[in-house]
Amino acid sequence: MNGGAPPPVPSVAAEGRGDEAPLLEVDAIEVAYGDVEVLHGVSLTVREGEIVTLLGSNGAGKTTTLRAISGLRPPRRGDVRFRGRSLGGVPASSRADLGIALVPEGRELWGGLTVGENLELGAYGRRSRRGAAKNLERVFALFPRLAERRRERAGNLSGGERRMLAIGLTLLLAPKLLLLDEPSSDLAPAMVDQVFAAIREIHRTRDIPILLVEQNVDKALDLADRVCVLVRGREALDAPANEIDPARLHALFLEGGVRTS
Repeated sequence: MNGGAPPPVPSVAAEGRGDEAPLLEVDAIEVAYGDVEVLHGVSLTVREGEIVTLLGSNGAGKTTTLRAISGLRPPRRGDVRFRGRSLGGVPASSRADLGIALVPEGRELWGGLTVGENLELGAYGRRSRRGAAKNLERVFALFPRLAERRRERAGNLSGGERRMLAIGLTLLLAPKLLLLDEPSSDLAPAMVDQVFAAIREIHRTRDIPILLVEQNVDKALDLADRVCVLVRGREALDAPANEIDPARLHALFLEGGVRTS
C-alpha cells in the first residue's frame, strides 16, 4: 500500500435506499493547506433524514472535510454537490444561504453581549429573519439553560453553555443540513449527555440531516444511522452504524489509525 495508507473501501451509502438522490455528495475531493495535501480523494454522502458520523483519529482530515463542504477550504480537485448542484466556486456565505450550516469546534460568540442579544443578532440573518420569534422559542425549549441565562453575558457562560449557544445560533439559520464539529469536545460528562440529547431532539423534531464529527465513539455510534471513517485523509470505511463494532473501533484508534481488515 502506498505510504502505508489503506485503499479506499467502496461506499455502501447508496445501498438500501432505492434511487433516492443524496442531499449532499462529496465526490473524491482533494484539499491542501499550502503544499500539504490533507484529503486524498474523500467521498461521502448524506441523505434526507440521516445522521452520518465522520470518525477518525486526530489529523485524519475530519474537520477539513467539514470546512470543504461549508466553503471555508474549497477542494482543489473533486466536487461537493448539494441537492444535485455543484458548489464549485460558491463562497461560504452563499452556501450558508442555501442551508448548509456549520457549528465549528470553539465557535466564537459575542462575549460582551448577553445570551439573548447573541440570539437576537443570530436571528437577523436573511434566512432566519422570517419566523425569528418562533425559532427563538424553539431554541429556548431545546436548551432551557439558555432561557435561564438569557440576560447573562455570553463570556461568562460555562463551556457547555457556550456549546449550547453556538448550536442555538446555528439553528436560527433554519438549516437544511447541519454540520457539527466535535460538539462534545472538552465538556464534562453530564454536559456531553445534554448536548447529545439535544442533537437527537433536533433531528427528531426538525428532521434536519446531520453530518457529525465526533471523538466520543460510543455516543456517535449510538446517534448515527451511518458511519464514515477517515484514515490519514482517505476514506477507509462507509457502513451502517449497526454494523460497526465499537470495541474494534476503539482498539484501532488506540493503535493510531483505522484499518478495514
